Amino acid sequence: MRVVVALGGNALLQRGEPMTFEAQHTNVRIAATALADLARDHQIVVAHGNGPQVGLLALQGAAYDPAKPWPLDVLGAETEGMIGYLIEQELMNALPEGSQCATLLSRVEVDAKDPAFETPSKPIGPVYTEAEAEQAAQDHGWAMVTEGSGGRRRVVPSPLPLRIVGLDAIKVLLSAGHTVICAGGGGIPVVRNADGEMTGVEAVIDKDRTSALLALGLGADALLLLTDVPAVFRHYGSEDQSAISEATPEALGDLDLAPGSMGPKVGAAIAFVQASGKLAGIGQLTDARAILEGRAGTRVLSDKAHTSRNVKSGQKTSGFTGADQPVSVWLDDGGAIV
Repeated sequence: MRVVVALGGNALLQRGEPMTFEAQHTNVRIAATALADLARDHQIVVAHGNGPQVGLLALQGAAYDPAKPWPLDVLGAETEGMIGYLIEQELMNALPEGSQCATLLSRVEVDAKDPAFETPSKPIGPVYTEAEAEQAAQDHGWAMVTEGSGGRRRVVPSPLPLRIVGLDAIKVLLSAGHTVICAGGGGIPVVRNADGEMTGVEAVIDKDRTSALLALGLGADALLLLTDVPAVFRHYGSEDQSAISEATPEALGDLDLAPGSMGPKVGAAIAFVQASGKLAGIGQLTDARAILEGRAGTRVLSDKAHTSRNVKSGQKTSGFTGADQPVSVWLDDGGAIV
């Protein structure tokens, strides 16, 4: 079975932890153990978030020269390399001898006219107090948002991914038996100009949305969206919250979810299942195998698969060739149109 696994930024750096190399390394090692367990029986492709890390690099760059900050596409590439290296090394340590693994930098094309550029929504970087947030906004001109925890974070544009550049290279590596780490941080955001040339843009693409696009492009049998929360909950945060173990895309689409956290994961799961008829799972990193096998997390199944409880009976992806071309998969926090 081919499985695309998307590791959330909070799965790699726990909420409230110091943004140090030691903390990052420890959590990557935990992630690698869960990934290696899956890789022994399945072909896995690993994507990951970079929100805390790219925000930290931006903060460091602003401290060095506030007038000339490093662009977010370049910082995104830096985090892809850094986190990819850590995952690859620890994954190779956890896998049997002779296993092969490769990390790729992935450019992802977005629309220069995407309305997300006018409404920043993707939280990145550390959590600030109210006073710290006001100072950061004043010093750097950053947009800030209040999270559910009450803390404040910087938000940046998060345009929809249209095309993963270099998808064929990923397929070649998979065919050669490599575990591939790619599309880190949602990929490096690029736009194409009138002459067909590409250039980076100031944005951070949501890694769950890119992971859904990646899973479709690779013809994956399942998409796992892993974080630090054990499942999708009804009435999350209230006294009567309850975990959802299994649902159809339509049922999940009716939930009111936070756009900065669980919303994109549910939107990505809905889009993948609607387009492929296959399985999407959401849950805790350490439960990766259990989610795939139906023993933990939230499993999203098409109506047909939901009825039969057999994801292999789902429909084929309609109109999607898997080629390195744009596809009509649009995701938002309330659902997806395919």
